[in-house]
Amino acid sequence: MRVAAATFHLLALLSATAWMPALAQEPSAASPAAPVSTPAAAPRAPDAAQAPVAPAAGARTAEEAFDTRVKTLEEQVVDLKEKIYRSKARLLLLQETVLGGDVSTGSRAVIVHKNEMGGSFMLESVTYALDGAPIFTQVDTEGDLGKRLEFEVFNGRIVPGQHQIAVRLVYRGNGYGVFSYLEGYKFKVQSSYTFNAEPGKLSTVRVVGFEQGGLTTDLKDRPAVRYDIEVSRDTGRKAGPPATSSSEPK
Repeated sequence: MRVAAATFHLLALLSATAWMPALAQEPSAASPAAPVSTPAAAPRAPDAAQAPVAPAAGARTAEEAFDTRVKTLEEQVVDLKEKIYRSKARLLLLQETVLGGDVSTGSRAVIVHKNEMGGSFMLESVTYALDGAPIFTQVDTEGDLGKRLEFEVFNGRIVPGQHQIAVRLVYRGNGYGVFSYLEGYKFKVQSSYTFNAEPGKLSTVRVVGFEQGGLTTDLKDRPAVRYDIEVSRDTGRKAGPPATSSSEPK
């Protein structure tokens, strides 16, 4: 009897032990279900066509520097133009004061070319300079230069004081008969002359091309230049009565 009871008790204990793991794995009816976490949706990236593109800081800085440089150059150009304009105005005022001012303080000069060469020499070209600046140049193209006995080279106001005239004459041989050999020859004459322009006076200088020497003088030595000068009161007209005159060959 005791053996049967002990056996029954042992079977009951083994049965309870077998059912305990299943009961431990089964969720309790009273406990709430654990919440299931879902990943949050990522924010949508803006459309590339709609999103504004900001200019790079380096590009903006370079553009501003270029604009500043251009404005600086424009200001410098304007300032330079103003300086040139002021300099030109001062130069014109000085020219008017010195050269075209009061006839009582300024001087005037008239330079005239005169031809006294013989028929064996034809004037082919003439060049004049006053104080190193060219004032007259003419080349015979139609054969009439040598036929002009006298013509004006310069007429204008000058600064009182010493002035230099430089002249270059080119003659062509005009041979005929026994002197026909002269046709192939050219004769060049260069000369200079210094005169004094007095304040309020008119200086008229006649540059005369003439033949010097005689029949025994070599042809190449015959062309020469002399200077006839007349000084008169400057009345503002183109010509005036001579007060004094002199003649100097050069």
